[in-house]
Order: sequence, then structure tokens, then C-alpha cells
Amino acid sequence: MNVIKDVFFDLDRTLWDFDRNSESALRIIFDDLKLENHASSFQDFLNNYKQVNAKYWNDYGQGKIDKIQLRNGRFTDTLKIFNIDDEQLGQEMNDRYLEISPYQTHLFPSTKEVLSELKEQNYRLHIITNGFKEVQFIKLKNSGILHFFDDVLCSEEVGKAKPHPSVFQGALARTRAAANHSIMIGDDFKADVIGAENAGIRGVLFDPNKKYHTNTTIERVEHLKEIPPLILGI
Repeated sequence: MNVIKDVFFDLDRTLWDFDRNSESALRIIFDDLKLENHASSFQDFLNNYKQVNAKYWNDYGQGKIDKIQLRNGRFTDTLKIFNIDDEQLGQEMNDRYLEISPYQTHLFPSTKEVLSELKEQNYRLHIITNGFKEVQFIKLKNSGILHFFDDVLCSEEVGKAKPHPSVFQGALARTRAAANHSIMIGDDFKADVIGAENAGIRGVLFDPNKKYHTNTTIERVEHLKEIPPLILGI
């Protein structure tokens, strides 16, 4: 097995606890806009939003829609489920979400400890994310982990989204990393693991909820603490 020198991480749902942070922001918006008058509960609203949001991100990843369509459409379409046809309100929700969500600071357990350990062992650390640049840097800075990374590549800078090979090739070129001496850790099997491996990078799935527990062909970790020994081959 090749010696690892460069460690690439996904951000959302890998280091930054996207679901927990997003829920916190959405609850604030739900209460402030008094959406309880339309939805039976916050959980009902959240469940519907997650489904709509996932569809929009899937369409964005396939190049079917752009960033603006994603941001505005996901809230407007969620409101329609509750018989609220109001694009202006959807835009307001989007604006509020972008103001609140990136400033939430929940990380997965042991994130800072693992990043510190890897830096102490002289690995170069990088981020490859499909998230948008203007919010990803806020997340990294406010959660106190930006300083760990030598480079942060947001896929929109390349013009494609993971798992497109050009995203990973762009990251390798920018960091001057060799694919056969690199590893990519992320929560999305297709975008992070398959995308990385198609670019010649060793891919490892972060699977804290054991979604892929029965698939023994995937190199997988359930806790970030497993990463340093895995890289060392211990």
C-alpha cells in the first residue's frame, strides 16, 4: 500500500455536522416565520424539506440546475407542500438560512483531535466540497478548523460537482499532491469514494450511521478516530 502524504476530506456530513446544524437553523426560521400555522409540526416541515433539498442537490450534482435555482427552489417547493404558494417567502427563507446555518458550529465527535493528530504526523490536509465557497469558509472558520487545511477546493470553482473527475484532478493539481499518495474521506459513497477512486485516489467512506454496514467491499470508518491508524496501516 502506498504511503499517504495528502489527506482530502469532504466537509458537510463528514467533519461539519450538516444535519444537526441545518436543523438548528431551520428551527429558528420555522419559529420566527410562525410556520406552525401551516405545518402540523416542525418535524413534519423538516422531513419534507429534507426530501425536497435532497432532490435539488441531486439535480445540481447532475448539472440540471444552477446554484440560484437550488437555493430558491428548495424552500419554495417545500412551502407548496403546505399549500403556501409564495416565492417571496421562499426567497426570504433562503436568505435567512444562508445567514444562520453557516454560523452553526457542531462538528462530528473528535474532529479537532483527529485533525490535530494528523497535522502532528505531518500529513497535508485539504478539503474537497460540493458546498458553495461563500458559506463553506464561514463554516470552517467559525467551527475553528480552517487553520488545519492547506487548501479548500469548492467544486463550483472547477465548474463541475463531485464525483466528476475534474474536481479531484483540480484538487491534485492545486495541492501538487500525487494521487497514489493521497486518500479521500467522505460520507457520500458515489461523490466521495467512487469519485476519488476514479481519479486514482484511495477512497474511504465515513459511515457513522452504518448505512453501508452490509457492504464489505467498501473501505469504511464509523468514527473519525479510526482514520489515523487506518492511514498508517495499523
